[in-house]
Amino acid sequence: MENSTEVVSFVLAMYANTGKFTYLYFTLAMLFYITVILSNTFLIAIIYVDRNLHEPMYLFLCNLFANEIYGSTSLLPCIMAQILSETHEISVFYCFIQIFNIHTYVAVEFGTLTLMAYDRYVCICKPLHYNAMVTKKKVRLVILVIWIVSFLEVGVLLSFTIHLKRCRAVINSVFCSHHLVVELSCSSHGIISLIHDLIFGLIFSVAAPICYISYSYAKILAVCLKASEETKMKAVDTCTPHLVSLLSFVFACFYSLITQRFDMSSAPYQLYVVLSMYVVIIQPLQNPIMYGLKLRESSLCTRSSPH
Repeated sequence: MENSTEVVSFVLAMYANTGKFTYLYFTLAMLFYITVILSNTFLIAIIYVDRNLHEPMYLFLCNLFANEIYGSTSLLPCIMAQILSETHEISVFYCFIQIFNIHTYVAVEFGTLTLMAYDRYVCICKPLHYNAMVTKKKVRLVILVIWIVSFLEVGVLLSFTIHLKRCRAVINSVFCSHHLVVELSCSSHGIISLIHDLIFGLIFSVAAPICYISYSYAKILAVCLKASEETKMKAVDTCTPHLVSLLSFVFACFYSLITQRFDMSSAPYQLYVVLSMYVVIIQPLQNPIMYGLKLRESSLCTRSSPH
């Protein structure tokens, strides 16, 4: 009978080349993690304390900052432990927990960025209807739905993978990835798992949000071309952080998708490792920096003034 008990742990092979830089890498990872936790927690606290920031856009930002903490916690503590480990082994159970956390982080991030694009679209293109279309109650509900759907979506994805028989145990990465774990399978059902990875992971979590965000910005651009210079400047000011965050995250996700499917052994080791972790290192630091600088500024859309 096929089951996954033959392999009880995996070996993360990309830690083999740390050499004399082991403690340097550990220190850098720890500093990154502490900085991510402190910066995102600090901004969440500011939004919570300042009642003037209890607006829909800042609820989206709170969710974004909370997700950055969640994503970093899903990976960086494990990386720190693996850097100091001599065997670089990770149990099958914890490996799937890590895959689940990383995939839900990506799904929630894209979901939140999509909602923020909708918020900007309504604010700029339908300003007179903003207060009716985007309320705090609706925002809280949609944020909850994003988390629930992301957890269910990734749970369904992993349900096709977790029972596969695995004949190999070496993962050529610094963390567990769904595609690389499926490749270790010697079961004929592995292709089914990869198909679901494509459907749930790529189409639903990545392609659909990007299509809607692109549509939103096309509408915003059309409005801005006919608007006054002041409106154009306000639109640029409010949309730039979101666009930078989106483009950065899309780059990180597509880089991860590509590198997991091709031989990257010829790439410089340090560059490969850093870019492979881009999505849970740079993104969680970049967002609080960009939005933190603007947090005290007035929102483009307020309930007390017309748009």
